[in-house]
Amino acid sequence: MSVPLARIRSRWRPCTKIITRNYAVQTPGRPSLEVFNRAAKRIQKDRAGSNVEQSRNVDYLKDEVALRLCDRLLDIKRTFPTVLDLGANSCNIARALTVPYEDPAETEPLQPISSRIGNIKCVDTSQALLYRDEDLEFNKELSLQREVIRDLEYLPYEPNTFDLVLSSLSIHWINDLPSLLAQVNSILKPDSPFIAAMFGGDTLFELRSSLQLANMERRGGVIPHISPLADVKDIGGLLTKAGFKMLTVDVEDIVVDFPSTFALMEDLQAMGESNATLQRGPLSKDVLLANEAIYRELHKEESNASGNGQGGIPATFRIIFMIGWKEGAGQRQPLQRGSGDVNLKDILGGGDFEQK
Repeated sequence: MSVPLARIRSRWRPCTKIITRNYAVQTPGRPSLEVFNRAAKRIQKDRAGSNVEQSRNVDYLKDEVALRLCDRLLDIKRTFPTVLDLGANSCNIARALTVPYEDPAETEPLQPISSRIGNIKCVDTSQALLYRDEDLEFNKELSLQREVIRDLEYLPYEPNTFDLVLSSLSIHWINDLPSLLAQVNSILKPDSPFIAAMFGGDTLFELRSSLQLANMERRGGVIPHISPLADVKDIGGLLTKAGFKMLTVDVEDIVVDFPSTFALMEDLQAMGESNATLQRGPLSKDVLLANEAIYRELHKEESNASGNGQGGIPATFRIIFMIGWKEGAGQRQPLQRGSGDVNLKDILGGGDFEQK
């Protein structure tokens, strides 16, 4: 079993408001751009949410990312009457919002961010996962409403509806990400932020490379077993194209130690994060065994953290955090290029190098 990264410390009480709505969101025929099987992903998340105990045990990654995403709200000094949590999973963001923050300069913990949140609407396609923790106490620490929608790629909300849109570890399963970002920009009120976190780039590069080598050895070819992910260099362009201003995009790597590749894959399945591409192929026993040997040979750690007589194996999760603001009247604008009156060399020191 993997080692949890973080545990949310909060009081937990039940939420009583339940809303389920379905929408006719797509015209007949296949969409123009389809990489992921949305029906398969919904089934995977439903299976994950139905096993409550196991699903909660593997929420260490989603809880940690939700906390880091909420940290970015600390620098925005305003209240948010209406908030949308897009792809809420098991309401990890809502739970993170109720955690008191500690400031070394303060003698007492700061008020949780939930004190600045009016109403938060958590939406997802999986009812089992979305309502998994409805009986926990964090539900009563903020005004929380859950809503099941058919598809995250088509948002059934009117323009200028929300003061803040959040999303944590969900939009990497979106087929048409540019279209979704444009919809998010539309449903935001002017001068309101969109803050999101998604898997991207080199996430699980260790598993990806070892599976490719194992398939080459046992099958003589490469079969896709890990979903394609957006790269950080593309996110800024996508946000700009969708109409967002004052962009911030940064990357954080979270490395988790596992005793084996089988434990890693078991946790991914319990998270509802198994491969859901249309072209995914089956994993045979001989490929899995070869993958375990190759992974351990290429990436094994020297420490005996797994406690099984062998060093653990690392799995890297690359998290792309993004912040974009919808354009609005009176919004602060960046200065024009070349308008600065301070020389960067004066700030950094040096700069006068004698050529020899």
